[in-house]
Amino acid sequence: MTKTPGAATTKVGITLDRVVEAAFVVLQRDGIAKLSARAVAAELNVRMNTVMWHIRTKDRLLGLMAESIMGEVDLENLPGDWREQVAELLRRLRQAMLRHRDGALLVAGTFPVEPNTLAFSERVVTVLFEGCPTRKSAAWTSWSLFYFTLGLVQEEQATPAELHDRLRESVDERCFPGLHSVLEDYVSIDYSERFDFGIEQILQSAPTTKPRPHAAS
Repeated sequence: MTKTPGAATTKVGITLDRVVEAAFVVLQRDGIAKLSARAVAAELNVRMNTVMWHIRTKDRLLGLMAESIMGEVDLENLPGDWREQVAELLRRLRQAMLRHRDGALLVAGTFPVEPNTLAFSERVVTVLFEGCPTRKSAAWTSWSLFYFTLGLVQEEQATPAELHDRLRESVDERCFPGLHSVLEDYVSIDYSERFDFGIEQILQSAPTTKPRPHAAS
């Protein structure tokens, strides 16, 4: 039996980089909920086994995609003092995640121990050494900044405007007077301003906050 000429050529031409590129196409079109090896295979016009041969597991594919996003973050040419440099690194991370549909959800759901991810963490921690009183506080401040950025970008990418409208309708002044008094700021969709505010708050406390020692057992 004669093999279909195009099928062999297509399979031979598939590389791991092409699989990851195709996965980003699927992500952008369908979102992370519909990202699968089968969908990537359909995008590449190959069998699912071909995709699985390259990625081994879906978790590894997600990790490679997260690593790719982290690789988009420029770690050089940072402005100002240590606070400004750290804020700029997190700002660049935010922009890298925003360039991809569900980018923050993708990064948050993985923990790739890969060069780009490690290089970003190394850069943030090294800059924080200049302002934090201990190495431990620098490490934990870096996590606080990372978690805050992930959480806010996830909200930015996932929260439709109608949910904010529902919140406005649900916050009754008599039952929730505090929330009602700050409601417009509470549901603000000015994510850039909220991001800058949160990063500044964390960094302001970094030079004076030391992790509490464990109580003696």
